Formats: sequence, C-alpha cells, structure tokens
Amino acid sequence: MTKKSRPNLSYRRIVAKFGTSLITGGTSHLDQSVMAGLVKQIARLHQQGSELLVVSSGAIAAGREKLGLTRRMRGIPFRQVMASAGQSRLMNIYEQLFGEHGIHVAQALLTKADLSDRAGYLNTRNTLLALLELGVVPIVNENDVVAVDEIQEASFGDNDNLSAMVANLIDADLLLLLTDIGGLYTADPRHHAEARLIPQVDRINREIEKLARGTANESATGGMITKVQAARLATTSGVTMVIADGREPDVIVRLAAGESIGTRFLPATTKLESRERWMLSGLSTRGKLVVDAGAANALRKQNRSLLAAGIEKTEGRFRRGDIVEIHDPDGVRIGCGITNYDSADVEALKGAHSAKIAELLGHDYGSEIVHRNNLVVL
Repeated sequence: MTKKSRPNLSYRRIVAKFGTSLITGGTSHLDQSVMAGLVKQIARLHQQGSELLVVSSGAIAAGREKLGLTRRMRGIPFRQVMASAGQSRLMNIYEQLFGEHGIHVAQALLTKADLSDRAGYLNTRNTLLALLELGVVPIVNENDVVAVDEIQEASFGDNDNLSAMVANLIDADLLLLLTDIGGLYTADPRHHAEARLIPQVDRINREIEKLARGTANESATGGMITKVQAARLATTSGVTMVIADGREPDVIVRLAAGESIGTRFLPATTKLESRERWMLSGLSTRGKLVVDAGAANALRKQNRSLLAAGIEKTEGRFRRGDIVEIHDPDGVRIGCGITNYDSADVEALKGAHSAKIAELLGHDYGSEIVHRNNLVVL
C-alpha cells in the first residue's frame, strides 16, 4: 500500500517506547485494550507517511502471566525465564493488533554487544532502516535472556536507555517515552500535591538530574532518572524527546503533530553524522580523560585537538583506537574521541609537552592524544 503524505506532521521518523506500567495498566499482566489503543495511533501515523519503531517493555509481565506465577519472583534467572517465556506472547499480541490495521511487524532483540563495534552498529542500523523503508514496524526489546545485570558490558539496563540508543541508531526525529506519569515534575506528583509539571527542558543540567531522582516505579526497571539519562543521549544526537502519559487520548498522534504534552527535551545539537552518533552513544566507550580548564576551552570554543599537556587524569583501561569520554575539571562531559594512545601511555604523558612524547614513551604516534578529526564536542 502506498503511503500518503501528511504535511502537518512535525516529525517523520518516530521511536515510541511503551513502559511496563503503561501496557500493564498498573497490573501484573498485559492490558490488551491499552496496547490496542497505542497500536491504533501508531497505525494512523503509519498510514499518513510516518516511519515508526516501537521499543516495548512487558516481556517479563507477559511471561509471569503465561507461566501462571502469582507471586513476584526475584533474581536474574527468574527474570530471564519470564522474559524468554513472555517475549513470544508479547510479539504475538503486537502481530495480531498491527495485523488488524494491515501492518507487518518485525522483532529485534538487542544487547549492547550487538552495537558496541562499528560493524555491528551499522549492520543493525541498516536492518532497521530497511524494515522502515518496507513499511514494517520494528518491535525492539533488550535481549533479557543474555543481557543480565552482572554482565554490564552486554546490558542496556532498561528500555529507556535502549530506546535512546535506537533513536540515535536510526537518526530519529522524535523519541517518545510513554509511561503512567505526565512528564518530569518538580517533585513526585504521586506523593506531593504541589508538584508542577516542567513542560520544556532546554538543557539537561545537574538541577534537572536532581529532580529526576527518587521516582522509580516498582513494576518497571527504570524510574525518571533513566528517562533523563535517555534524554541526554537523544538530545545530544539531535533528537527531540518527550516524556508523556501514554493514557492521554491520541497522545502519540498529537505529539507527532507538535502538540505540547508532557515534558519536551529539546535537541542540544543539530543532527550528527552517523559516525559521530555512534561515538557519542557510549556503546564503545572504554575510558575517560579529565582535562584542565584551558584544554576544555580549547576543545569547546577553538576546535582544537586534545594534547597531553591539557590532561589531568585518566580513568579506565583503553587501547589505541578506542573511544574515550572527555570531561572538564567539574566532571561535565565535553565530548568523546578516538585516542591515539593507550591508557598507560596517556598516564605517562599527562601534563607533558607534545615534544617530549618520544622521549617519555620510546615511540611517537603523533602530537595529539585525540585529533580534532576524531573528536566530537558537545
């Protein structure tokens, strides 16, 4: 079926994340009436020419219901069992609901390991973009069967951050985190009647992060703090992000048209080239460099390379060619880049003049620790 254009849609490529608390209706099992309403909105936009991808929680809740587990079972193995049993049920429901609108869906289970190298990142990106081109709606979830908390390198940790990674991956225009709360508030509205909704966040700072703490929902993996973490990645990649109550009537359609609902996080930059987005995603970060104020200023305002003289501290173990984060003296992330030297070399070189590299190391890979061509500054 040929898609129709829709001139008044503000966003063309949209990632919509459905939280556990939303699609279960606050219960211990999936609420198919809620899911049907969300799918109907996705289908409406799909038919109007938008490209949509869904990141869905709920596999564990579906598994608990499928296996008839009435009590809440704790621990990683039980989580994996329930996710494994519930993933097929979750997809079956989506396939049925989207099928009623004549739309095909495809499942994509991801781990950080799938995206941590450049080839894996590009292969996943190409697959998802090809599905969107064919008019298929990808349903994405973390592969909980293999991605466990003990294996931090392989786990996204929650679907909020996964959805931001996916938005980064496919160069989305809009990321929607739909939950059972209306957005980011000055306090938790479930416990404080005086809490006020923050309709727009221009920049994520420590005050915004402080507001986000302490709002975790016991039925979900992440609370508001993970949503703000997701917003940081999304907006850094040039993606607009909104946290909104998924129970609002036609919330997805209205947000796609640019209506102000919930809390909107504005992009911190224009759209970045794919390689830069991959670097900023943090999927392949292996270490951290802390630089002095002068180096921070040179990187931010003068488009300079990072030299050894400006480095105050190294953290983590990394090899030549790895991606490292760069922070200023206050701990604020400036950006990231591909290092020309490993962590041991940088530790030996920090604070030294570039002319002394060969003398200090016995080898010289260039005067820059991170060349400006391999550097992304926020």
